[in-house]
Amino acid sequence: MTSTEVPILHARTLAEAYLYISLVIAADDLNPPNDTESPPQEPPPNTEKLLTTEKVADVGEGVQELDAFRDADPGARSRVIDYERCTTLTEGRTAWTLLFDGPCTGPRHRIIIVIPYETEFAARHGEARFGPGRSEIIDPGQWQLAGAGYAHRALREAALYAQNPTGHARYQEVLANWSYAVDAVAEAAKFLPDDADEIPEDAFWTEEGATTRHDEPERFTREGLQSDLTLYQHHLTHFQNLHPPPR
Repeated sequence: MTSTEVPILHARTLAEAYLYISLVIAADDLNPPNDTESPPQEPPPNTEKLLTTEKVADVGEGVQELDAFRDADPGARSRVIDYERCTTLTEGRTAWTLLFDGPCTGPRHRIIIVIPYETEFAARHGEARFGPGRSEIIDPGQWQLAGAGYAHRALREAALYAQNPTGHARYQEVLANWSYAVDAVAEAAKFLPDDADEIPEDAFWTEEGATTRHDEPERFTREGLQSDLTLYQHHLTHFQNLHPPPR
């Protein structure tokens, strides 16, 4: 492979592909180069491009992934990133191809991810949010970090909603983030062998994932994974019981 070639990655869903991009960019922010600090991160705009109206439905959910990992670690540096400008999503015969080329500040990445329609639509029709099977691009440590990021955002939005419980959008944001937190931990749990009490060390192939396992090994045991799932689901149910949907 020459230095100009870009590996083609495979995600099960658009949500997983967008989250992967967030993980890559956030990892740069956790280990920034020696350059000038940038302004705070703005919410990413919609990254849907070049989609037909038949396939655009429900895809917007994927853009919620783009800040979750950064929220999992307060040490992450924030940068303004124009995700829409950096992202192109095109249709093929059996799959989407997502091209991310950016960002304009910090280390630049050219990422190509193929997302089969089959696994995307399977996720939309009742299977796991991030797709059937196990991730090939996000390791269990990163899934746990993402889950913590979603939980952090849910707690923040819930506190704001409690101050003014009238906003439908914020209410849905709280529910979505707790649901995503549950689903992220469920993805980490897919790496747990049926006959094991913890996820094996060789399942962690990224620096961020391996570091998380080293720092918090209890989160990758069968008991720890179930504890996180129960905690996040409890918060989701508690919020729903405490706050009826706004009218």
